[in-house]
Amino acid sequence: MARRAAGVPGPHGEDFSFVSPAVKYVLFFFNTLFWVISMVMVAVGVYARLLKHAEAAMACLAVDPAILLVVVGVLTFLITFCGCVGSLRENICLLQTFSVCLTIVFLLQLAAGVLGFIFSDKARGKVSEIINGAIVHYRDDLDLQNLIDFGQKEFSCCGGISYKDWSQNMYFNCTAANPSRERCSVPFSCCLRDTHEAVINTMCGQGMQARSYLEASAFIYTNGCIDKLVNWIHSNLFLLGGIALGLAVPQLVGILLAQILINQVKDQIKLQLYNQQHRADPWY
Repeated sequence: MARRAAGVPGPHGEDFSFVSPAVKYVLFFFNTLFWVISMVMVAVGVYARLLKHAEAAMACLAVDPAILLVVVGVLTFLITFCGCVGSLRENICLLQTFSVCLTIVFLLQLAAGVLGFIFSDKARGKVSEIINGAIVHYRDDLDLQNLIDFGQKEFSCCGGISYKDWSQNMYFNCTAANPSRERCSVPFSCCLRDTHEAVINTMCGQGMQARSYLEASAFIYTNGCIDKLVNWIHSNLFLLGGIALGLAVPQLVGILLAQILINQVKDQIKLQLYNQQHRADPWY
């Protein structure tokens, strides 16, 4: 009586394959798309980095958007490379590496979201620390400067807690010993917008730190960006939830497809071994 290999559902023809072309090529093109995106991210990050001065690069390394873009791009490139080659070559080792790395990334994102929600006070303190550090290095990095100006204009705010936080910057510092022409000033992005103004007055924040809140509020935004950011988050929870879901779904789909393909490849290997043994011993 013919014996049957464990896990293989009966004999199949030589042309039969457990590996689904749909699963294989969907996973391949899925990874190829993000692989190309990761290369673009790295290229943009490196290009932006090369445009900066070396001293400015070292001054604010932790909050440099170019460095962040390069790091995320390289990690995405390595993970999707494993997924691309693993799916195309039906390589179990690369597919498992891809699946494990994607699972770790997903769990880290989930843990960061949960911890940020639970320890919201500490998260607020960390955000305040980052914003204060960015204020200190405002003039050292053009990308950082543009990012802060964009944030202050979009959220209609100035500084971290208040507009007087700009005194932490050596150029805007309000002490009498500061020789800067911008002493006691704030960036133009703090100024109230005049829709009828054809040319932006970049000196509109001159001497605003020396004024009281009431006096300054007639010309600039006096509220800090931290409170504005918190209020924006509370008002846009559904939007943020949608973004989080949009990031999570591709990762979960990638993990699921990788696991399906791994199981199919394992079944295919069992089938090949069974066919080899059957050819060697017809009574097997």
